[in-house]
Amino acid sequence: MTPTDLYPADRLERAREAAADAGLGALLISPGADLRYLTGYHALPLERLTCLVLPVEGEPFLLVPELERPAALASPAGNLGIEITGWAETEDPYALVAARLPAGTARVGVDNHMWAEKVVAFRTVLPDTDQALAGEVLGGLRIRKTGAEAEALRRAGAAIDRVHARMGEWLRAGRTEREVGRDIAEAIVTEGHVRVDFVIVGSGPHSASPHHELSDRVILPGDPVVVDIGGTTEDGYCSDSTRDYVVGEPSAEYRRLYEVLLTAQRAQTDAVRPGITAERLDAIGRDVIADAGFGPHFIHRTGHGIGLETHEEPYIVAGSALPLEPGMAFSVEPGIYLPDRFGARIEDIVICTDDGGERLNRISRELVVLP
Repeated sequence: MTPTDLYPADRLERAREAAADAGLGALLISPGADLRYLTGYHALPLERLTCLVLPVEGEPFLLVPELERPAALASPAGNLGIEITGWAETEDPYALVAARLPAGTARVGVDNHMWAEKVVAFRTVLPDTDQALAGEVLGGLRIRKTGAEAEALRRAGAAIDRVHARMGEWLRAGRTEREVGRDIAEAIVTEGHVRVDFVIVGSGPHSASPHHELSDRVILPGDPVVVDIGGTTEDGYCSDSTRDYVVGEPSAEYRRLYEVLLTAQRAQTDAVRPGITAERLDAIGRDVIADAGFGPHFIHRTGHGIGLETHEEPYIVAGSALPLEPGMAFSVEPGIYLPDRFGARIEDIVICTDDGGERLNRISRELVVLP
């Protein structure tokens, strides 16, 4: 797969059209996922301004600190045919941008993750220009993955599956969560990622805490363990998958909880199709869990979108009437958590296809019992 496949030049034109439809005169995009989406440039987030300027009328340009210009030119942005301009240490980059915006620009979209000091600096040099969130424009483009993006997510899913397949090498009684997490982090890179984004190893009562941080708790015989892991691949696309393990023989109560959860998660992944709303997909699993008596213990949404960021649109949550469309990629991760006792979560990444859904995490969802 070439950079052109993942970062096609027509994205800039589509973003320009979307900005015009939203009543914006330009987009100002700083380092982060939106800049990578539009140009392929994985810029360092520095105190010095890096900014893609995409006016509705006029040619786009990428303004970078002069010392970062070689890196920008070497990135996929260098092949897009846009101007890449360096600014010197004694220049005011905000004034340079303001001077090149079309006269009378009344409203601009600023990157959702632009640092506050940069937002304020633009407000100073553009006092008569209103600011809006660029994400409200770009989110509508990023939410539907292209074929190349879907393939990148498949590779990421396969890579994290390979880590889960090796869990028996590290997860055993007598080791601490932190020790196991350190081994998992190393394997995330070994198995095909360039960066570890998160490692959750929640053992025993910690399995009832969805975002548990690694601790020095020693894993005991009979402990349920939630392992939620993810990273970023060389393509820039993310993985995220949760599986559940028991070190030794699980209790009958935990097995029952897990079977309910597995039934709910399977029902949800099977229900993915174009037209189903996010809130309906959430309700399908939530109803299964509630009917089994665990309703109050499913305490978070069903899922989140994934792509260049681990969490992005769409969100699979009650109250969202968004209909799913082909190309939307998201997690399906119901959970049941009994405070101070134990919990479980099963998570797969799913892409909505023309006639259903494709589950990208192919490793078994059954409870894994380790010796």
